[in-house]
Amino acid sequence: MSILAAVSGGRDSVVLVDLLHKDGHQFEIAHCNFHLRDSESDRDEHFVRDLANRYGVPCHVAHFDTANYAAEHKLSVEMAARELRYEWFERVRRDRELDLIAVAHHRDDAIETFFINLLRGTGLAGLCGMKERNGNIIRPLLHTSRETINRYIDENRLQYVDDCTNATDLYLRNRIRHQLIPLLRELSPAFDSTMARNLHNLSDANEIMQASLSSLRSKKVTRQPDGIDRIAICDIDSLVPQATLLFELLRPYGFSADVVGQVIAGLHGESGRQYCSATHLLVKDRDTLQIAPLDQPDSRPQITISAPFPRRELAALKTKPDTILCDADTLRQPLALRHWRDGDRFHPFGMKGTRLLSDYFSDLKLSLLEKQHQWLLCDAAGRIVWVVGRRPDARFALTPETSSVIKITAEI
Repeated sequence: MSILAAVSGGRDSVVLVDLLHKDGHQFEIAHCNFHLRDSESDRDEHFVRDLANRYGVPCHVAHFDTANYAAEHKLSVEMAARELRYEWFERVRRDRELDLIAVAHHRDDAIETFFINLLRGTGLAGLCGMKERNGNIIRPLLHTSRETINRYIDENRLQYVDDCTNATDLYLRNRIRHQLIPLLRELSPAFDSTMARNLHNLSDANEIMQASLSSLRSKKVTRQPDGIDRIAICDIDSLVPQATLLFELLRPYGFSADVVGQVIAGLHGESGRQYCSATHLLVKDRDTLQIAPLDQPDSRPQITISAPFPRRELAALKTKPDTILCDADTLRQPLALRHWRDGDRFHPFGMKGTRLLSDYFSDLKLSLLEKQHQWLLCDAAGRIVWVVGRRPDARFALTPETSSVIKITAEI
């Protein structure tokens, strides 16, 4: 099994590297230079590069403008660094075809994370702390105390670098580490073992709850090929306790408890209300909530356009619902795909005259999200040739005078 070890150069990650080496694992080292501590950041990078050389393993280093990233994405510096490093670790793992990413979190880190989440406000999942394995990420030291790690450092005379910010109370984690936890250890000498047992019990409770929520999601959330998930409002009305269960149903989409409260308040209000998370858009549409990714992959259909062929060949041609036939002489190429715009009109095949596309959508009872996701195929003159997958425009239909035909197919 091959491993990418995340190494800062501090005590914990140095111990992780030494243990991976002694256990005979195939591993490589990854280091992030966040440029947050002036010369110290560069010192840490040089140390980690030397460390990789001593163990004879490849070393990968990334440089990040963490402060600017945090400002642009409205994140704390801690959260920005976390996003940057885990996204990069995964890219390196895939590029190097490694199996797992190992990080050096230990038992004290897990306890500190519990209190961070508790103070910020969280559900049961946030109180469970870290997992020994989460997808491709493993934490081999998770059940090891900071005291044991320090003893290992001394016994094996390992070199490491210190982060000067660890000694300050600049971050919430440090204040918890230096102020809260020593007080709790003073109040309860068995604090560490008790907290380890609490985290284990909370994790078990969360596993039970997640299994129940998975069953609930399969019953209440309808997933469609168009990428829009739907939850019926009548199903939300039946949830007890409503706020907690709806929050859990919407949590995978990134919606906070505050937004869920707003959704519940507007549940029986007018259609069209919109709510955004960092990743998804939720729209209240008549009797459903509809959810779609803000940055979903381009779902544009694959359009295939035939070369013009004589009308007499139509008799041998078999057409499908995903295919339209157009008069080659009326169609101005090249064709282009786009989404609906306010004021769009077309001449629906089989109907007299033109119609606003918005009225056509209303007749079909399409939701706001469905309208936004609908693709239109237009010719070089900007005319709508096909509301893709729904109805072609009559202006390009075959007539008795048609001599040359073009076949257009959409693979959705």
